[in-house]
Amino acid sequence: MADTQQVDESTDAAQDARAERRTAKLAKQISAFAKAHGGAEGQVAYIGQKGARIVLVGEDGGWGDLVAPTYAIAEQAVQKAGITVHEAFDGEFAAKVRTGPYEWTRMAGIQLGGPSNG
Repeated sequence: MADTQQVDESTDAAQDARAERRTAKLAKQISAFAKAHGGAEGQVAYIGQKGARIVLVGEDGGWGDLVAPTYAIAEQAVQKAGITVHEAFDGEFAAKVRTGPYEWTRMAGIQLGGPSNG
């Protein structure tokens, strides 16, 4: 029984170390995005077994996203990066996003009879 407990503890320690490394990597990516865009705000959304999506919006309107393996890791990463986190992607926060011609044709243009992205 003692052997089993020792194996379980080492497995837990390895998983904790991986989670810490992933959190640090995501926080570094978030900080780099913020630096490149004059600051950033974010929102964390649960996406099921795949984990959580971190949507980032820069002060200049640029945007991007990252995927974390778990919601907890995503929350820890945005906290470590020190950005403002919103409950939902709506209102003033969503209005900060600036899109270009590619996004318009890709997200709405095709459905509205706009040019195809083929």
